[in-house]
Amino acid sequence: MAKLDKLANVPRETIDLIKEYRSILIDKNKKINLISKNDEKIVDERHIIDSAQVYDLIDKNQKKYIDLGTGSGFPGIIISIMLKNEKKEIKSIFYEKSSKKSDFLQLVKEKFKLKAEIITKNIFDEKNIEGGSVTARAFKPIHQICEIMAKNFIKYNNLILFLGKKGKQSVLDASKVWDIEYKEHKSITSNDSLILNIKNIKKKIE
Repeated sequence: MAKLDKLANVPRETIDLIKEYRSILIDKNKKINLISKNDEKIVDERHIIDSAQVYDLIDKNQKKYIDLGTGSGFPGIIISIMLKNEKKEIKSIFYEKSSKKSDFLQLVKEKFKLKAEIITKNIFDEKNIEGGSVTARAFKPIHQICEIMAKNFIKYNNLILFLGKKGKQSVLDASKVWDIEYKEHKSITSNDSLILNIKNIKKKIE
């Protein structure tokens, strides 16, 4: 199993905060469903390291970082903790429509004094969103995320997607409707998974 201590170039202070967050997550998971019970023993590799690997793709020159469907905090909370300890003045915006999970995110935000805002709304109902980097992990199918970026955002720098075993096929399917400009990265936690760094999405003319 991968260990947090093996996260490359991550300061000890950041690792310590992430470990503390992990403890809070597992403790709260006994009361509310934040992650699968089976994932508690593999949370480092399956969720934390998987989330942290996209940190270098986040545009640190922007004022906002947005995470769609943050859930229990992956990748949003991990990225926000890493930004905090690097003293990056970027505000993290978490969209999570579940009030139980939003309450948990609020607790973590206050505990670690993160520069963040939790928005308990359905992202499909939001309009004229502006941000720098946008992440989405275990959120919606890629074609729905493309729809959100095209209709609900007026400005963003890049979109970072986590894709599983059927990732390549899902991109091919979405490409029938959308022109997607992206770079592909192999996930460090699974040979079957991909990270897409998308710069531009445009609906094809029918």
